[in-house]
Amino acid sequence: MQTVSLEEKTIYGLSTRTNNRDELNPKKGKIGKLHHNFDANVTVNYQEGARVYALYYDFASDMHGDYSVLAGADAVVSSKVDLEKVIIPAGKYMVFKGQGKVPAVVFETWQKVWSYFEDEREAARRAYSVDFEFYAGAEDIEIYISLKE
Repeated sequence: MQTVSLEEKTIYGLSTRTNNRDELNPKKGKIGKLHHNFDANVTVNYQEGARVYALYYDFASDMHGDYSVLAGADAVVSSKVDLEKVIIPAGKYMVFKGQGKVPAVVFETWQKVWSYFEDEREAARRAYSVDFEFYAGAEDIEIYISLKE
């Protein structure tokens, strides 16, 4: 893992509200369905370098509370549905990387995040503004966790 500084970036997509407790229950989880809905309704220009993101924002409290999720992209060619816009704010982020089959690698990489931030000193650094998953390739994920300045 490493800490990086990022510029502001705008992502367009579809969103829902959920929490980790519900996401661990296959009957209640919404994130998988959200990504499926995004893929079915939105055309992303991968040839021009566009990439898919999953943004986690509007946190009620911490990793145990409700939050909003946006499945989206930084460049959309077309969409069959209205899209929302969420801005990833400029700032410092801690990056956790994973490689493997989706969705298993996503869960495994989030396990690393949760484990790292169990330490109280590290937990105090987490901003809970906008965290996001960046899909660099079919089996490459990077999770960016917003940090307090």
